[in-house]
Amino acid sequence: MTENREQELLAAVPDGLYIAGRWRGATDGRTLTVSDPATGQALKTIASASVADGAAALDAASDAFPGWAATPVRQRAEILRRAFDLLQERKEDFALLMTLEMGKPLAEARGEVAYGGEFLRWFSEEAAHVQGRYGANPEGTGRMIVTHHPVGPCFLITPWNFPLAMATRKIAPALAAGCTVVVKPAELTPLTTLLFAKLLEDAGLPAGVVNVIPTSTSGAVSEPIIRDPRLRKLSFTGSTPVGVRLLEQAAGGVLRTSMELGGNAPFVVFADADLDKAVEGAIAAKFRNIGQACTAANRFIVHRSVADEFARRVTERVDGFAIGRGTEDGVVIGPLIDDRAVAKADTLVQDAVSRGASVRTGGAAIDRAGTFYAPTVITDVAPGSDILREEIFGPVLAIVPFDDEDEAVRLANSTEYGLVSYVYTENLARGQRMIERLETGMMGLNIGVVSNAAAPFGGWKLSGLGREGGAEGIHEYLQTKYTLTPDPFA
Repeated sequence: MTENREQELLAAVPDGLYIAGRWRGATDGRTLTVSDPATGQALKTIASASVADGAAALDAASDAFPGWAATPVRQRAEILRRAFDLLQERKEDFALLMTLEMGKPLAEARGEVAYGGEFLRWFSEEAAHVQGRYGANPEGTGRMIVTHHPVGPCFLITPWNFPLAMATRKIAPALAAGCTVVVKPAELTPLTTLLFAKLLEDAGLPAGVVNVIPTSTSGAVSEPIIRDPRLRKLSFTGSTPVGVRLLEQAAGGVLRTSMELGGNAPFVVFADADLDKAVEGAIAAKFRNIGQACTAANRFIVHRSVADEFARRVTERVDGFAIGRGTEDGVVIGPLIDDRAVAKADTLVQDAVSRGASVRTGGAAIDRAGTFYAPTVITDVAPGSDILREEIFGPVLAIVPFDDEDEAVRLANSTEYGLVSYVYTENLARGQRMIERLETGMMGLNIGVVSNAAAPFGGWKLSGLGREGGAEGIHEYLQTKYTLTPDPFA
């Protein structure tokens, strides 16, 4: 990958806010600089929205809402489909841009483009499939009509770890439902969202339907938008503490909310598991996106009889990982997003070691430019270790042994989170029991990656509210109306 190619791409990314179909600077002239976590070097300086810019974006979304809601479903679907097609044409640009600003290996970035694009295609197809009901009431005195309508202007807050897919997962169903949106991308990775807004513009999206406001003062800009009575929907992906704060702000307006929050995923390996499959699943569930995913396996709960062999096999695989800048050929582990992420991973590992855990490989930051942490395997993690309670968000695989199924279930459910779980067993009855017993909104049974645009993504407990993707995803942006008419035969 040549430096000239990177510079050409960065030059093509808009550096302004996207409000009411126009690219413009912040009202107060503020900017923010996006850096490459693999090198620490600046990539691009862009406008940083102020409170006034946030208000202008909501003005634009509110003004555009009646017209967009009245746009025939087929027209909305065709715009989403054109966006999908354009994304396929420009997939290498988006993949490279994500690698530059987020750090993930280029191969994974290409995978995210494919995954993110599927939300555009899926919801372009779902748009025309929203169905109501008509029928007699039980008393036979009238006819009930149930219809669905766009909820209104939406505020979408996306995270830094999947800059494209998290944007398309929220924007696509909102547009399909007839809603307009204000999007606030993460401060660390806003460039992909800006390039995607340009793609939507090229796809023929009317002005004001999507507005994008990167900012370095997220709380100050977001709160007035959330508290504005014109806003009717809030969707957020990020940490649970921030999500709780946003829910408190949303309560005053009784907003529809979708919250995709933290995770602490258990990965349970039973004695009868196919260890080859379990190891493959573990590598995918733990090290995808350098461990920086809410769906990343956090606690590897492995039957004592196979724990040593499982640890040996995964350590062998991890020792073979190539580490470096994501644009380099063969790289599996890129940088973590920033210094705080490196410090957190190291603190969790050191705490576990102080309580008796053993480091099989890794266990330290890498002394080189950028924010790299060595891919790590630790075993015999003791109960009470911080790494079992906190989301790691880094390339650290922590193994805890168990002796029977009840203990495995207890350990897996011993968390305030409930996003996703993974189970490896060749026993069909046990697999069915685990579906019933594990307290998570999603589960991978003998598979290490569960995300799919056609499936409902979301968690239980402190992992969130609502669902994204699937047939359920579009209903997060619709409200239901019931109408009763007199009996036409009376």
